[in-house]
Amino acid sequence: MNFKITDKIKKQDEELIYQGLLDYNLARIEDKNPRDLGVYLQDEAGKKVGGLIGNTHGNWLFVKYLWVREDLRGQNIGSELLKQAEETAKERGCRYAFLDTFSFQAPSFYEKHGYKNVFVLEEYPVTGKRYYFTKTL
Repeated sequence: MNFKITDKIKKQDEELIYQGLLDYNLARIEDKNPRDLGVYLQDEAGKKVGGLIGNTHGNWLFVKYLWVREDLRGQNIGSELLKQAEETAKERGCRYAFLDTFSFQAPSFYEKHGYKNVFVLEEYPVTGKRYYFTKTL
């Protein structure tokens, strides 16, 4: 056997590694039914101007993305998106939430909403920080 190192990952190679990990995990994990969660704000024309993308899995809400169009920020839209996602997660049986954010994004926004900083990845990717937060719902 020999190791191969590359900076060009082929789709089929990624799928093979992912499927092997997924098969292993599904044989051992308690809850095999994660559910996507999207909360969107649309303008009068139906165009999305903000939204939250995440999922719920077992006890946890995971917030993957939260975005509000720049000219609409400061109007509590992000707060409302987060609130609706948390309420939906609680309805689905979640007890906790998890997310990460960069130092130039919104650590103080999440702290204001009750999220606790549990880990900081320093010097990421070079001089910034990446914060990891959890919250009890």
